[in-house]
Amino acid sequence: MVDKLSDPIGRLMGLRYKSHPWHGIYIGKNAPEKVTAFIEVVPTDTVKYEIDKDSGYLRIDRPQKYSNVVPALYGFIPQTFCGDEVGKYCMEKTGRENIKGDGDPIDICVLTEKDITHGDILVHARPIGGFRMIDGNEADDKIIAVLNNDVVYEGYKDVSDLPPIVIERLKHYFLTYKDMPGKDNDTEITHTYEVEEAYEVIQRSITDYQKRFDNLGKLLY
Repeated sequence: MVDKLSDPIGRLMGLRYKSHPWHGIYIGKNAPEKVTAFIEVVPTDTVKYEIDKDSGYLRIDRPQKYSNVVPALYGFIPQTFCGDEVGKYCMEKTGRENIKGDGDPIDICVLTEKDITHGDILVHARPIGGFRMIDGNEADDKIIAVLNNDVVYEGYKDVSDLPPIVIERLKHYFLTYKDMPGKDNDTEITHTYEVEEAYEVIQRSITDYQKRFDNLGKLLY
């Protein structure tokens, strides 16, 4: 494998081309306790943006229905994959059967007191818990985190420390943001889990990513 730091061509290509937010951004050396998050949607957005998996650019997924807006920064954790291990953990915790991962990177919402007005950015976040969400027969976990060094939220170490209204607003968003006229919503949140379970979900999603994209590094280098 070529060492990019000692390869002038590799360094030049890295400067010339934008890294893919899912595959080309480092999750962080202290994961799962602290992670890099790629933010797709912010509270002021009136449409839901989503990463295009092929190009790495943001695309419009759908307009937000009614006045439903995300009450936090919302995106995903790079170099994670909601696959077999995450699905297995969901089955262990819920007693359900035939649950699989949804095939996307792990979603994350990041709480902050600051008004951040656009997505397509990277932030450093500290997970404090999450929602065990099931969409049909797919695990679709939502990690809850706080912006690293945020003046207001820095003191929150676990999701149980948050005011109940914060949890309720997040739940309401995730249970309604897929509502579309004429379509049934088969989404449920079975549990709100604390920080240690959030770490386990992230760790399993890292394992799933490594299994799913084992040859990606070879293709890149």
